[in-house]
Amino acid sequence: MVFEQWAFPYDDENVKGIYDAYKLNFEQPTSLKSFVETSLSEVDSYAAVFVPGGHGSMLGIPEDNNVGKLLNWAHQSDLFTLSICHGPGSFLSTMLNGKPFLYKGYRMAVFPDSVDKMTPMIGYLPGHMPCGVSERLKDLGVELVNTKADKSVCLDRKLITGASPLASNELGKLAAHTLLKELK
Repeated sequence: MVFEQWAFPYDDENVKGIYDAYKLNFEQPTSLKSFVETSLSEVDSYAAVFVPGGHGSMLGIPEDNNVGKLLNWAHQSDLFTLSICHGPGSFLSTMLNGKPFLYKGYRMAVFPDSVDKMTPMIGYLPGHMPCGVSERLKDLGVELVNTKADKSVCLDRKLITGASPLASNELGKLAAHTLLKELK
């Protein structure tokens, strides 16, 4: 797993402590395939699935059957799903094998395609992304709650989303409050 260190909250000692405690797990993660094959029966051990953002979540992830199985399992198990930035691109995997789109009719905060189209001009990406995520989700029946790469977050049923890295703190607070309230 690779973190975009430019977005890391270096001033937050609690976050740094958690990162340091789990650094080895981040550097040598268990494969998703292994998790799907061995852990989906342990639903009581989980409160949520978190799908990180980054452009990588749009490349190969939407076509990964294991991602689709995990997201469908979380939804069917009444677990929360959290995602930020481009992470909701992974939600496209819920349609694999002829299944209907799991999040049709949901409200979401998602990184806007309009901003992605500008990033090569400012040097953030070397070229344009092969596909956008926000408009594709919108075409599938998602209501987008943001138009900018801002601090927007959204809670809809058991889905918590954030628009961009700028929303990280707000997403964390919303997720913590929501999960703690739910897990009383």
